[in-house]
Amino acid sequence: MRRTFVGFGFGAIQAGLFLPEVQKSGNFDRIVVSEIDPVLVDAIRNSGGKYFCNIAAGKQVKAVQVTGVEIYNPLQDVDRSSLVEAVAEASELCTALPSFHMYDTGPASVAQLLTEGLRRKKEQPELPAAVVYSAENDTRAAKRLEEACLNYANDGFAHQVVFSETVIGKMCSIVTDLSRIQRESLCPVTKACPRAILVEAFNQVFVDQETPTGFIRGLNQFSPKSDLYPFALAKFLGQNATHATLGYFAESEGLEYMSELSAHPKIIARGLHAYTEEVGQGLIYQFGKLGEHLFTRHGFAEHAKMAVERMLNPLLADPVTRVTRDPVRKLGWDDRLVGAIRITRQAGVEPVVLLEAARLALNKACMEKLWTDRAHGLSQIWSGVKTCEFKAIQDLLL
Repeated sequence: MRRTFVGFGFGAIQAGLFLPEVQKSGNFDRIVVSEIDPVLVDAIRNSGGKYFCNIAAGKQVKAVQVTGVEIYNPLQDVDRSSLVEAVAEASELCTALPSFHMYDTGPASVAQLLTEGLRRKKEQPELPAAVVYSAENDTRAAKRLEEACLNYANDGFAHQVVFSETVIGKMCSIVTDLSRIQRESLCPVTKACPRAILVEAFNQVFVDQETPTGFIRGLNQFSPKSDLYPFALAKFLGQNATHATLGYFAESEGLEYMSELSAHPKIIARGLHAYTEEVGQGLIYQFGKLGEHLFTRHGFAEHAKMAVERMLNPLLADPVTRVTRDPVRKLGWDDRLVGAIRITRQAGVEPVVLLEAARLALNKACMEKLWTDRAHGLSQIWSGVKTCEFKAIQDLLL
């Protein structure tokens, strides 16, 4: 059976994880990408549908070429029509956008375009069923995308389509600094596109187990889980919160790259403490009865140690400023730092290290927003939360 994969967005996750895995699987006849950046679209087209990504593995960075990519700009009418047709014939799709807030915004609404193509599956039963993976960093990304699509198709897609959450621990980035690209001998996306995709070799991806009846995945290297939520929360409140924690500590030390923390073992030890003894205990308290190795004390300690080692990988040269950017978002009531603090306290554990990192983030947010009062800053960040709910956390932070 002819298989088509369609990706939305040509960022680090799409171009550095999904598309290479699609090619590696050997199970797809077409690789189609939707991208609104005209520079990227022209670069991929002019290269004959080929591009490079750089994979940090072991002690070296290896350039991998992906070929056969069809790329279309949905802002162009002809391209949009081609994308709708590709969505209709696709069996697996993936949105990998900067945020779920972009699902239904602007003239290139992903939800609207997706719906146009997916509705044809209901109208033409000979078209294949499909799974739509949502790779935005949110525990409800797929549900949000499905709801956005249903705004354009109230009657749904006749069980022909399943929207799948994903849990992606892989660290990916786009390098635009030309001097760094040259210094680290990174391979640009194309000869005419002066940016490089840099990802780590780690590629474990958890996805929802649910698929349409009789569906066989082409992306068969993913790990399906019947209940993905605990793993999504472990990644978001565990890995992401610890990454941010180490980032704010690194920033307070004036470090430029996360890998420089290797010379600061006491900070690393504090980060691991936050991971295993604070939020880790909260996660084990919540999900320890599932029987999953991850949610055991030994399993989580192994996971945390490996994750922190990956965060400090010198080959990734992860800028501290990238990790600490947007502190307002990271301090959101349900976001990584405050979310980790809350789940830790639910287990009866005092989140000492996490609170210190959150205070550093709050100071940074106040500087960026010109807030002179930290309490006022928190009230702005948590504007949708009742005071009686956040008072205890606010008191701890202040």
